[in-house]
Amino acid sequence: MNAWLILLAAVCCVTGIGAVASARHMIRRSNLRLEKMVQAAMEGSFQEERFDEDIHSATESLLARYLSSSQSSLRSLEEQRDKLGRLLSDISHQTRTPMTNIRLYAQLLEEQELPEGAGSLTAELIRQTEKLQGLIEALLQSSRLESGLLVLHPTRGDLSAIGARAAGQYRSLAAEKGITILLELAPAPAVFDEKWTEEAVCNLLDNAVKYTPEGGCITVRSQSYELFSRIDIADTGPAIPEEEHAKIFGRFYRAPAAWKQEGVGIGLYLTRQILAGQGGYVKVGSAPGKGNTFSAFLPRALTALSEI
Repeated sequence: MNAWLILLAAVCCVTGIGAVASARHMIRRSNLRLEKMVQAAMEGSFQEERFDEDIHSATESLLARYLSSSQSSLRSLEEQRDKLGRLLSDISHQTRTPMTNIRLYAQLLEEQELPEGAGSLTAELIRQTEKLQGLIEALLQSSRLESGLLVLHPTRGDLSAIGARAAGQYRSLAAEKGITILLELAPAPAVFDEKWTEEAVCNLLDNAVKYTPEGGCITVRSQSYELFSRIDIADTGPAIPEEEHAKIFGRFYRAPAAWKQEGVGIGLYLTRQILAGQGGYVKVGSAPGKGNTFSAFLPRALTALSEI
């Protein structure tokens, strides 16, 4: 009797071990299939297959349907982005030629003998044409950044060089208003796209020159920290109210006190988008009687970058 009990226990033990081994094998096989499915989806080569609707393949079937749907959505998104890219290119091409022609005709008019008062109208026509062209370009840049069509190429560089070049572009304009531009630049290594970062800093300088009163001062500073480097554009213009700080970086937003100045409210928005696309950010600080300081931060290392 004891022998039979021992034999029965041995048979049960072997059967249990076999069942466990079989279950482990099936789980391992399912895991391998799931891994291949996810890997194919990541590589963009996933294709849905037929799976048996039993207890072991239910998860695989569900994942297969999800991945197939995701692949379809991704293809649709890529198609829409391609269409948007072509549309933006068409708009850019179709508007550039007529705007150039309008500016050319206006300049030709300036060279003619015009009735009294017509000269000022011609000058205003040129000014408005340039303003419209700038707005179109800003909108196109904004759309490309938002849709991912404009690709940034961050490399290692020094933000102090960007600050010096940007300041050089605005010295003559500042001098016309009696504004002094001071440089307090220290080495500020960072990872950034040189062309677009310079445009972002120029947007900040453009605002500073625009809103700083005659006889004022603008200071361009750079500084380095452990993870980020920073470039400041500090002005002596009217302080921006604290409740406006978050709003001024919105697209087309203009503070109530800025309505007399030229602009459409897109420069600061573009600056924020450009910096964010490189893992950076922008902030503003102000104090009554002391002006405003716009600070652009960019990462010092590639590992600190966010996805563009």
